[in-house]
Amino acid sequence: MLPGSRRVGVDVGGTKCLGVVIDQHGTVTSWARRPTATRFDALASTVAAIIAELDEPGDDIDAVGGTGAGTIGIGLPGLVDRQGRLHAAPHLDDAIDLAPIEAASILAEHLGREVVLDNDATCATLAEWRLGAARGLDNMVLVTLGTGIGGGVVSDGRVLRGEHGFAGEFGHFQVDPLGPACSCGKRGCWETFASGRALDALAAAGLGMSGEQVEQAARDGDPAAQAVLDEFAHQVAIGLSALTNMFDPAAFVLGGGLAQTRDVLAEPLARWTAEYLYSASRRPLPALRFAELGPQAGAIGAALLSSSG
Repeated sequence: MLPGSRRVGVDVGGTKCLGVVIDQHGTVTSWARRPTATRFDALASTVAAIIAELDEPGDDIDAVGGTGAGTIGIGLPGLVDRQGRLHAAPHLDDAIDLAPIEAASILAEHLGREVVLDNDATCATLAEWRLGAARGLDNMVLVTLGTGIGGGVVSDGRVLRGEHGFAGEFGHFQVDPLGPACSCGKRGCWETFASGRALDALAAAGLGMSGEQVEQAARDGDPAAQAVLDEFAHQVAIGLSALTNMFDPAAFVLGGGLAQTRDVLAEPLARWTAEYLYSASRRPLPALRFAELGPQAGAIGAALLSSSG
């Protein structure tokens, strides 16, 4: 059971901002959603509107960190440092011009409350570890497979944030420096081979289908579609095996849109991960689990920020 009775978190996504209220059991009791603004000042106003919608008259939101009534946890995409500054953001038009943005201070001014910030994928990691698919584990890695790839690490019962708070940008380690151009400006990043966008490209090139159509065709027994998914699982597993060598997790939790494809991806992912892993026959293999909290994970994790240890 969580301390306090009511916590609020907001997850700022690429297309929508989602705010949730959770109770002492971590159960979502209410939520509000609005489109994501593309400039930071407008985004701050959007977050304030969500909080106003979630507020209950006469009911103080419990302090997330125990440092003052009404503290709000917020997850932002991009590079969020330990001082609450935003150094890079994939969906904000003015992020490059303004960086680093004093995000925590600006949001606190708009909300009239203390704000705790972290990266959105780190928030989702915290939620799945505390309340979702990785409950009870001390060592886990979340990998979100969506338009891009993000994630987070829990090691020996603590969320790893790194020296500056930038840990978990898995999508941008280079698998092939001569590979396809990535949205980050580099070439051959893992997410150019293993994201939802990459699956769409594989499906279109091989079968003239979308990724979703290939997934359904594979379920229906189409061998050509199954071969496309096997190649995609191969690309995902290259990264999973590398992360296993780095962090030795008890389990991976796979989230994002592709987490809905466990029925056709679980077997080839496990097979290819073992194929690439160092000394796979001499060590326990990490379990492959799929996220349980769905699109609310980031907002739930934002509400849990201060209790992450």
